[in-house]
Amino acid sequence: MGMRRARFLACIAMAAIVLLAPPSTCGVAGHSRGLRPGRSAGAGGAGDPPPLFPVNATRAEMIERQFMEWVRYMGGLRHSTFQHALARAFPSYSLVVDKNPAFGDFTTIQAAIDSLPVINLVRVVIRVNAGTYTEKVSISAMRAFITLEGAGADSTIVQWGDTADSPTGPKGRPLGTFNSATFAVNAQYFLARNITFKNTSPVPKPGATGKQAVALRVSADNAAFVGCKFLGAQDTLYDHSGRHYYKECYIEGSVDFIFGNALSLYEEASVPVI
Repeated sequence: MGMRRARFLACIAMAAIVLLAPPSTCGVAGHSRGLRPGRSAGAGGAGDPPPLFPVNATRAEMIERQFMEWVRYMGGLRHSTFQHALARAFPSYSLVVDKNPAFGDFTTIQAAIDSLPVINLVRVVIRVNAGTYTEKVSISAMRAFITLEGAGADSTIVQWGDTADSPTGPKGRPLGTFNSATFAVNAQYFLARNITFKNTSPVPKPGATGKQAVALRVSADNAAFVGCKFLGAQDTLYDHSGRHYYKECYIEGSVDFIFGNALSLYEEASVPVI
């Protein structure tokens, strides 16, 4: 158990090192902000390095090259927030979720999250014991630095069954794809390990509309997922916005099941089509 815990902390530290810095601290601007085609952060003088982007680079090529430059830079530990990242990677305190109230602080994941300060500035580890938690979970925008640690992706499952056409939105309106997520991450510096996020909605029939069923949506910067599973059919993983890291994850679906506008790195991922 001690060795597994040490490996987990080391993995979280490395994920934090890669992710815990705003784009402005890098030698290259994040996304395409501040750059024009054919220009780089160091272009101009005779002694400057060659431009990173050719003059005929398309916007998509620029974004991809900038993202890979950011990954290489952050992985090299040459940034001023290295010590800050390490400090935030290790927990200030932890909470336990268990379906049996005798063995945990809370019986639902949402209750554990709601117990945190509205503005959270310290790393909190929420350990979710084995079980299937049938609940819809949302992390509000200012509750940053949450780590969600399951007992194993096959043992700890959070699930719900909303679809885009579920009539449970305001005034009975359809939820829409964005709000159909079983688990929604809206706060920065979220880390998850060894847990399954599942949307239980069945595979839609050909031509069906409004059946987008998101298992997890992440709409904040600097998130990492290690050893997690994402299960669903249509639109399983909504990689909405920000920079994210997926390590040894299993992502399953049928139609457009990884989508969004995020810049993400998927390492050793399994992506089967059902």
